[in-house]
Amino acid sequence: MAVSASRARAINYSLIYLLVTLGAVVTFFPLLWTVSTSLKTVEQLVGTRIVLIPNPIAWENYVEIFRITSVLLNLRNTMIIVLCAEFGSLVMCSLVAYAFARIPFPGRRLMFTLLLSSMMLPGVVTLIPFFVMFDRLGWINTFLPLIVPRFLAHNPFYIFLMRQFFRDIPQDLSDAARMDGCSELGIWWRIVMPVSSPVLAAVAIFTFQFAWNWFLQPLVYLGGDKNLWTLSLGLNALKGEQGGPPSTHYQMAFSVLMILPMLVVFGVGQRYFVQGIVTTGIKG
Repeated sequence: MAVSASRARAINYSLIYLLVTLGAVVTFFPLLWTVSTSLKTVEQLVGTRIVLIPNPIAWENYVEIFRITSVLLNLRNTMIIVLCAEFGSLVMCSLVAYAFARIPFPGRRLMFTLLLSSMMLPGVVTLIPFFVMFDRLGWINTFLPLIVPRFLAHNPFYIFLMRQFFRDIPQDLSDAARMDGCSELGIWWRIVMPVSSPVLAAVAIFTFQFAWNWFLQPLVYLGGDKNLWTLSLGLNALKGEQGGPPSTHYQMAFSVLMILPMLVVFGVGQRYFVQGIVTTGIKG
């Protein structure tokens, strides 16, 4: 009986590992194909055979990217938006979340319900009204439409995520700080933020991923000025003209350059990211 039970357990583990391995292969294959295509020549692109390891390997595609595109300028513009988005998410959204979680004020429940209700609106629905408003303010072809909403705690999901985390922090910590004469702003900065690194890391990674890959809004608000283009717009401009030589290898090389920072950010903050998603507070 013991032998059969251990054999069944081994079979179950083997099936689980097999399924996980297949899932990893399916997930990893697009990235492998992207890297492979980025190292191909034009002749290999138009060939009929499927080749994962190109021969010869065209490392010069990555050098050519810096010649035929404004990748460094696109990187600078993207980093401006990313840093502003990170500030808005980590500072402004956390202030709003702290108020909802730790400060009782009239209408708090109603305002929080309205905030959550705004998550039901697709971004495409508000795109035209926002464009008309920003156009009348004279903000088109500037970074302001992409930056100012971030400074106004625009993201209800981040606020909800941090509020749930802040609510589980022991109230005794805040009460002790108030008895010592600490203000609410001081409690937020000295008490709440230092113990909230898991949820802050999760929000930071979410924000970086979104702002780094942001395409639609930059296309709408910055599309008229190439000097303001982000990396996603620069990648989009690499599409080959109809009837011209294929540029897929350049697109894939550009894509690899965009993927690498995301892999580094997620690799560095993975532990905090997972902890921030799984937990909703600190252990008492």
